[in-house]
Amino acid sequence: MNLLLLTPQLPYPPHQGTSLRNFHIIRGLAARHAITLLSFLEDNQSAAPEANAPLYELCRQVVTVPVPQRSKGKRLWQMAATLRPDMEHRLNSRVFAARLKELLTAVSFDVVQVEGIELAAYIAIVRVVSPQSRVVFDDHNAETELQRRNMQTDLANPRRWAAAAYSWVQVQRLARFESWACRAADAVTAVSAADAQHLQALVPHLPSPITVIPNCIDVEQYRLNPKDARPFDIVFSGKMDYRPNVDAVLWFAEEVWPSIAAQRPSTTWAIVGQKPHGRLEHLRGLPGITLTGWVPRVQPYLAGAQVIVMPFRVGSGTRLKLIEAMAAGKAIVSTPVGAEGFPVQHGREIWLAQTAAEMATAVLRLLTHPDERARLGTAAQEFARQYDWRVVVPQFEPVYERILNEER
Repeated sequence: MNLLLLTPQLPYPPHQGTSLRNFHIIRGLAARHAITLLSFLEDNQSAAPEANAPLYELCRQVVTVPVPQRSKGKRLWQMAATLRPDMEHRLNSRVFAARLKELLTAVSFDVVQVEGIELAAYIAIVRVVSPQSRVVFDDHNAETELQRRNMQTDLANPRRWAAAAYSWVQVQRLARFESWACRAADAVTAVSAADAQHLQALVPHLPSPITVIPNCIDVEQYRLNPKDARPFDIVFSGKMDYRPNVDAVLWFAEEVWPSIAAQRPSTTWAIVGQKPHGRLEHLRGLPGITLTGWVPRVQPYLAGAQVIVMPFRVGSGTRLKLIEAMAAGKAIVSTPVGAEGFPVQHGREIWLAQTAAEMATAVLRLLTHPDERARLGTAAQEFARQYDWRVVVPQFEPVYERILNEER
């Protein structure tokens, strides 16, 4: 088949959630299909073929468009002057729309796959320019539910009431937009059963059920070399300007870390990820805490970690960082939200902690019991095998076959 994928950022190198999912989808589909990629290009990315050779080798054609720039004033004006959600505006680009029309006119695509809600508005162009193409909307998060959780979390903190008000507005707008995107597509895929349930509740009368296709990684890349290890007792990894990640780190720093540091003053904690938000600046220089900023590879930090923490209070979808840590054979302590979407069991391949006190107790226990860390790590590594891209990506094939055979 001829497949056209739309992605919000060039999915190479595959360093974090969205790019990991999208690169491995392309990697898995390219063996059987002709892939054309139309992607936004972020400021820190290069479109040069030599810098992205593995991606260019997989695709018949790669077309990139710079991410549109929005000033704070324009963003506020858009929120006040329209009823569309902020996420719909973020990647609204005339240049991207023009490139999409050119591709749809030049090639007859069997399937156009839209990766994430920020690109969902472009479904309308596909319908007009290439009505014979089928559309798959791959919803990486149940975005309406995610904003609802952001709102509920921020309401508990008076200093965050402005953010809660923003989320309240976005929940209403996202509900309309996400519902439209699901109805406009021929098929909807979600990364977890929980997300599928949220979307099904939002759009109860979809003609076809939402298909769960989980996030995936290359499990083989997480067979760690101890020589590469960057040693820290505790590690958290993620894109550090992403709101749920910022909330998770701040909650751990304020509610969990003091207990750990008081009982084990030598403990070290690395917060690994690009673009640390300004709300995290006060953590720099605190005894035992390191904010790394951007790193070329997360694997050395996983290799050197004693315990991986997933202290999430907000989120939807699934967290690829959990499967990365599991594939690396690491002991993990997570809130239920952090592990949502994965059929893990407390005490079998992960420790689950509901409260700050429970999380501190679990982390301290694992730091002082290497045999327990090893047992959890072995079970986690076995669990992660089912999320290898070689296992997951073929699950798109029945979706394509179904929509291509359906009568309109």
